[in-house]
Amino acid sequence: MGSRLALDDGVYLRNSVQTAAKILVVGHFAVGKTTFIGTMSEIPPLRTEEVMTQAGQGIDDPKGAPGKTTTTVAMDFGRLTLSEKLVLYLFGTPGQQRFVQVWEDMTRGALGALVLVDPERLEESFPVMDLVEHYGIPYAIAVNRFDGTPAHSLDEIREALDLLPETPVVSCDARDQRSSADSLIALVRYLQSRLN
Repeated sequence: MGSRLALDDGVYLRNSVQTAAKILVVGHFAVGKTTFIGTMSEIPPLRTEEVMTQAGQGIDDPKGAPGKTTTTVAMDFGRLTLSEKLVLYLFGTPGQQRFVQVWEDMTRGALGALVLVDPERLEESFPVMDLVEHYGIPYAIAVNRFDGTPAHSLDEIREALDLLPETPVVSCDARDQRSSADSLIALVRYLQSRLN
């Protein structure tokens, strides 16, 4: 299991930062949350990945990621320094319904959430969005474009997800640092606009 902290826990925490912002990276099972945090983190990400077993068959459906052999069982964690004054701490939630109890603790202190969605499995995003809204966390939608998926327009996805006009919707590829960064920028700008 890759969840053990390094001997020097200081690699995960910064003492000189003026402001730290807790951001959740959420989404349904096998949508790319672990990949997203691994792509964006400036430190080796903390992961709680375990091998999928027969116990999950019929419950965890990896149809969106046919080669998937592991799953997050607690959380992912990464850090991204934006400036000397601002650091984002990225917390990735498990995507399965049986881990919903983890959400309550993870939402404490979160400024916002980036909701990753698979354009081919939008219906699986509704329970995730319901949880984010239940906890009152402002969010942006990042449409994770997988290889070979049809390109639905962002307006079509906004309409299908029944989003408010001010909710940001952006495309990303969780494997690509630039498009993943653009997703986080859209969320941070949205959070800043809510302060004005």
